[in-house]
Amino acid sequence: MTMNPQILLARRPKGAPVPEDFKLVETALPEPQDGEVLVRHRFISLDPYQRGRMDDVKSYSAQVALGAVMECQAVGQVAASRDGRFKEGDWVLGGFGWQTYSARPAKALIPIDANEAPPSTALGVLGMPGLTAWVGLADIGEPKAGETVVVSAASGAVGQVVGQSAKIRGCRVIGIAGGPRKCEFVKDTLGFDATVDHRGDLDAQLDAACPDGIDVYWENVGGAVQAAVFPRLREFGRMVMCGVIAQYNTASGLAAHGAPPGPNLGPAVRKRLRIQGFIVSDTGWPRYPQFRAEMLGHIKAGRMQWREDVAHGLAAAPAAFIGMLEGRNFGKQVIALA
Repeated sequence: MTMNPQILLARRPKGAPVPEDFKLVETALPEPQDGEVLVRHRFISLDPYQRGRMDDVKSYSAQVALGAVMECQAVGQVAASRDGRFKEGDWVLGGFGWQTYSARPAKALIPIDANEAPPSTALGVLGMPGLTAWVGLADIGEPKAGETVVVSAASGAVGQVVGQSAKIRGCRVIGIAGGPRKCEFVKDTLGFDATVDHRGDLDAQLDAACPDGIDVYWENVGGAVQAAVFPRLREFGRMVMCGVIAQYNTASGLAAHGAPPGPNLGPAVRKRLRIQGFIVSDTGWPRYPQFRAEMLGHIKAGRMQWREDVAHGLAAAPAAFIGMLEGRNFGKQVIALA
């Protein structure tokens, strides 16, 4: 191959992204310089945070420029190397973007052993989503045996790992998901104790599943789910603020005045609640080797299951991304490249 297909940000979305916000182009194959490697991408990751990068608002990292390649992590194989740390055929993880090839500094890549687990897992259960779950649960959630943990978006890439990790710690875990198929997967495959379908009566289902209240709430969604869960937090409860995907497609994205009203936070004082947001890149990646080793142990012991939603071909990325933001994916969303 002499050309490099890419998907660019063609315009900034007004609310929910549409196909016209993206543009598929072909550019020349990049040439690696000294200290770089040419990576052929095999799987690219679609994640909710990428929606925020499409808006022209201040965030914790730079936005995608108009006309630039859409950002993402990817797993690929070294096609050519100008650095002694990597050879052709090696599997690597890094931030490569929605494209087929990239030339990257060798020092920015994480080597992946494809014999330990399928390479695509480095984008999910063994990657950034799994690391996010691992860091947030340990540092903020601090679940203790016997406590009740509720996880929103429980069938998603982060929620899967949060709930199973809490079960490993001896907690009673309730998963919130959308529709019977996802709820069945969360309970029967992931082993959660009970599920709540957010398309039904949230209050009645939460009362039945959590009659004594909630000790830890892992927030991936926001909106109506957050409003229903918050009053049920027990004294000294912890609320791990990972994401609020229900708000990402508001007309002004994550801007301060663009979000819908939230729950009354007054009870946080009386209940002595801990409500904390975090970004996994703050403290997570230096701990990645420890995380991966621990997670591989859980996988080999049968304590950790996962599900991927795989679309095929770079051209499928925009539609898959739009569907993910609407909740149409089932499991970690990845794009497999030929």
